[in-house]
Amino acid sequence: MSGGGWSRRRFVGALAGGAAAAALPGCDDASPPASPTAPAAPEASASPSRQARRPSGPRPLYLGTYTSIEGGGKGIGLATYDAETGRITGTGTLTGVGDPSYLAVHPDRRTLYAVNEREDGAVTAVRLSDRKVLGSRSTGGAAPCHLSVHPGGRWLLSANYGSGSVAVHPIDASGALGERTDLVTHSSPAPGPGQEGPHAHQIITSPDGRHVLAVDLGTDTVYTYRLDEKAGTLSEVSRARTRPGAGPRHLTFHPGGRYAYLADEVDNTVAVCAYDPATGRLSVGEGRSTGTGSGTSYAAQILVTPNGRWAYLANRGHNSLTRYAVEADGAKLRLLDTVPVGGDFPRQIAFSPDGTLLFAANQKSSAVTVFHVDGTSGTLRRAGEPFPSPVAVCALPL
Repeated sequence: MSGGGWSRRRFVGALAGGAAAAALPGCDDASPPASPTAPAAPEASASPSRQARRPSGPRPLYLGTYTSIEGGGKGIGLATYDAETGRITGTGTLTGVGDPSYLAVHPDRRTLYAVNEREDGAVTAVRLSDRKVLGSRSTGGAAPCHLSVHPGGRWLLSANYGSGSVAVHPIDASGALGERTDLVTHSSPAPGPGQEGPHAHQIITSPDGRHVLAVDLGTDTVYTYRLDEKAGTLSEVSRARTRPGAGPRHLTFHPGGRYAYLADEVDNTVAVCAYDPATGRLSVGEGRSTGTGSGTSYAAQILVTPNGRWAYLANRGHNSLTRYAVEADGAKLRLLDTVPVGGDFPRQIAFSPDGTLLFAANQKSSAVTVFHVDGTSGTLRRAGEPFPSPVAVCALPL
């Protein structure tokens, strides 16, 4: 299929501000970090006792970028952050991984995985104890832009944006990847208005672990699959259609597991979805405002706090974070306001493991901004100045 959609996605605004980004020191300039421990389960709200149980000392932060464009990075950015202040300190660059635009970590925190967002797509594994690249495997498609590890830790799931397909790779005991065990292309329904083909944008596992859901911007559809955990194959069980032309991009679940929120890139909306754990069926509700006005805000990613009370949406065109109150046990989103993100084109957002910090990777301004998250009121407060990172498209705090 044509790579036009991929080119638009990859290069839109990538050069703006890229040259101004400060380069991180080389990988050889820093020692490997101590093996990160798995975070404690998040609590219902921020409290003095919770604050006291935050990890002490610097925490690892990994940064995704594009390596094959002017102003881009040299590999995966290495940094640490202070869990109390949110301050980021650069520690180097892990080279040898091309176009690592999205990152994910194994549940045991020992292995990092990156997409290689290129026409000949691949996924790469990196052992964190010594930062050794364990090898790459083809995704069988073009421009993989998202990946996640199945909760059991044995399978890596990835989404090929350019070719509209999703792939499965086995993970061995060392964290390395085996040859692909499945590849499913979204050949139907027909592409939505303005789309030339399918564009798989995300693939995640439901909170109950029973189903795998793939969000496709090109076909305006969320596909639900069952993963055969012995064979590593996907079987489709249902499809959820959005409004024609909505352009669904990113789905996140409420902690209760019965509702999810779908960010629609093209029509500037967020939809509340009901999820049936027994069947895997997702029902998409009416699109709700992002609070960004009439212009195109290019909704990117939506997150829900661990206590299930607040949700935040990154708006790339509006350079803001929309803040919602989550009500009715997850069944409703109430728009509160928008907060300036402090950067240009927030491509991706992520919480620290304890949910008290929010990181925003700003692609055009080549910087990561950090916010303190108040678990009681849902307010966001900037944590210092933006951290320069070449063409910042992903920030993964551990």
